[in-house]
Amino acid sequence: MAKASNDRTTIDLFANEKNRGRPKTNPLSRKDQLLVNKRNQIKRDKAKGLKRVELKVDEQLFDILNDLANAHNVSRGQLIESMLMTQINNLSSADDKMALTTNELENT
Repeated sequence: MAKASNDRTTIDLFANEKNRGRPKTNPLSRKDQLLVNKRNQIKRDKAKGLKRVELKVDEQLFDILNDLANAHNVSRGQLIESMLMTQINNLSSADDKMALTTNELENT
């Protein structure tokens, strides 16, 4: 039977492992810990109704976003989300104004 690196439930498979120094606080390797943490983060985000969006930006824009986020004491993600919502609201209100103007022109 093959053993998976993240399977630490069967102690007899690992009885001959001897490590020097401070004992591990987590039986999983760092790589496996990151996988588990990422999976849990995705589950938490999904439960909150959040969706993941990735984008690539120039380093200069990245630095500007970081500086703005730090200045406003928010995360970079929160800053980008608020900027997107502001832009969407501006576009929506501009569309509403255009619709009103079009209706007024048609009625005259």
